[in-house]
Amino acid sequence: MELPLDLLRTVAAEQLAADGSTPLFLTVSGAHLYGFASPDSDFDLRGAHVLPLRRVLSLAPPSETLEYSGVRDGRELDVVSHDVRKFFGLMLRRNGYVMEQVFSPLVVAGGPALEELRDIARGCLTRNLHYHYRGFLDNQLEMLAREQPKRVKTLLYAYRVVLTGIHVLAAGEIEANLPRLLELHPQDRRIGALIAAKTREQAELDGAELETHLQLLSRLSSELDGGFESSKLPVEPSRARDLDDLLVRLRTVGLPA
Repeated sequence: MELPLDLLRTVAAEQLAADGSTPLFLTVSGAHLYGFASPDSDFDLRGAHVLPLRRVLSLAPPSETLEYSGVRDGRELDVVSHDVRKFFGLMLRRNGYVMEQVFSPLVVAGGPALEELRDIARGCLTRNLHYHYRGFLDNQLEMLAREQPKRVKTLLYAYRVVLTGIHVLAAGEIEANLPRLLELHPQDRRIGALIAAKTREQAELDGAELETHLQLLSRLSSELDGGFESSKLPVEPSRARDLDDLLVRLRTVGLPA
């Protein structure tokens, strides 16, 4: 599905200008990044910005998160951006979600600063990301157990998150796109059928196949746990100092031209 980049850039620029902040980067997350967007999927923009220095130094604590949800040109948009201090802190706390935003190939706003951030972020990938993806998987499985009727979307999110976790622990890189993950880690072809159903807006899961999917997810869950033990990723980030230096430079010098 082609992204309306001009619209996304316009909305993001409006929100950041109203906040007085400068974007460090903005990328597309959610179903479009994960590879199973349907025609009614909203566009999730995620990223980081630099607050004006006066607001950072002020006695009044600044809001570090900018949020916007709305409909523009018939498209649902959801924008969430954190000030760089908050965002960089999340990068050091085994938060796979923000790492997926940094490495998303669907770039709305970026440039040299994003490339520098990506280089530093590679040194912030640790084996402890296992806990993020394991917790996310458990949440999706609990949600699936409660749902009536069962939704294809919930099952796809479970597959996406467990395979992303397996991949980062084994390869030391973030990959959040489910079709690409299935190329790298081939699985039962029925997962591909789920993706096709989701993109056709078929929301409900065929109950007859549920048990097969749960058995496969159980196996993948064990593989994720095993990946933690065998991963060659470090336990702690190796580039925390570089991230701190970048933060100070963004505050004092600003973004590169």
